[in-house]
Amino acid sequence: MADPAYTHAPKPAGATGVLVLADGSVAWGRGFGAVGTAVGEVCFNTAMTGYQEVLTDPSYAGQVVTFTFPHIGNVGTNPEDMESHDVPGAIGLVVREDVTDPANFRSVEPLQAWLAARGKIGLSGIDTRALTRRIRLAGAPNAVIAHDPEGQFDIPALIAEAQGWPGLEGMDLARVVSREEQADWQGGVWHLGQGYARSPHDPRPHVVAIDYGAKDNIFRNLVRAGAQVTVVPAETALETVLALEPAGVFLSNGPGDPAATGTYAVPVIQGLLERDIPVFGICLGHQMLGLAAGARTIKMHQGHRGANHPVKRHADGVVEITSMNHGFAVDNSALPEGVEETHVSLFDGSNCGISIVGKKAFGVQYHPEASPGPQDSFYLFEKFVGMLG
Repeated sequence: MADPAYTHAPKPAGATGVLVLADGSVAWGRGFGAVGTAVGEVCFNTAMTGYQEVLTDPSYAGQVVTFTFPHIGNVGTNPEDMESHDVPGAIGLVVREDVTDPANFRSVEPLQAWLAARGKIGLSGIDTRALTRRIRLAGAPNAVIAHDPEGQFDIPALIAEAQGWPGLEGMDLARVVSREEQADWQGGVWHLGQGYARSPHDPRPHVVAIDYGAKDNIFRNLVRAGAQVTVVPAETALETVLALEPAGVFLSNGPGDPAATGTYAVPVIQGLLERDIPVFGICLGHQMLGLAAGARTIKMHQGHRGANHPVKRHADGVVEITSMNHGFAVDNSALPEGVEETHVSLFDGSNCGISIVGKKAFGVQYHPEASPGPQDSFYLFEKFVGMLG
């Protein structure tokens, strides 16, 4: 679906960046951050804070994030607000207003320099309202984001690159962003003026966390809830997980198509369920749990990405305001016997939580650790740790 604001738009004077959609639409702007091109899916995020946490969330691998909040970058960046290190997150971002100099006592580096050092491309001067409406109407498009200080772009070649990208459906990105080595997690949640809490040394239930592209704050909240955490790579074998003698297993968030990741993840989770080991999944981990129990996942039209998503808890009707980032979902139109829906989105009725009947196993589609976002759902970490004995 073409939009007159984009299709065949002539290049304006001073344009040093461009977003080229697979249908040939063009949006000109001002590039910042890294120089070059990157191809992926364009999505939008409605959060008003936490852009650094968003950009370093591995779940955004292969995506260009359109921020609907116009002022992004004005508090700079700092080492404490990273959700991952040395793994791909978002490939680029699109914003309305030019990024200003940082004005925050926590800032260590301007966003522009931070992006350039990490190979991420920024594009300002874009009508993000029009782009967001386009995504809502026509779905998340494939596109190329490009930045050249000289303003030299081969638009036909960029269109061809966007059209040639296969898209996220069918793509396994968990193995790309997962850590490669097993590690004992250290550190708790962050507090202003105190930094990150240290891991306690008292005896705690042992949780093995399978990393499909995890946000670090998930592990910090597991520690806060009372667990000792060992993180293992996405493709860790069932025998290796069992050898660690976990009291429970956590399934992390991550990018890509859950059905593709499920080819190696689902048999491991099924083995855990057969042994009645408690399991808790978030986002992609929630979808992996659903697949292991016989449900199916579907690609969403536009996905859910933001920090103000209302979710209804079926057990008591309570509404949680949640943080979300996902483009796939468990299909709640045909849940198999033994899988119960526990939470549902009040935006579109899509599934936001399941539990497995007769097992200590549950998952939620949203992010109870927030970062950024509200913290209505921390109780889920306490629920999981409380299952571990």
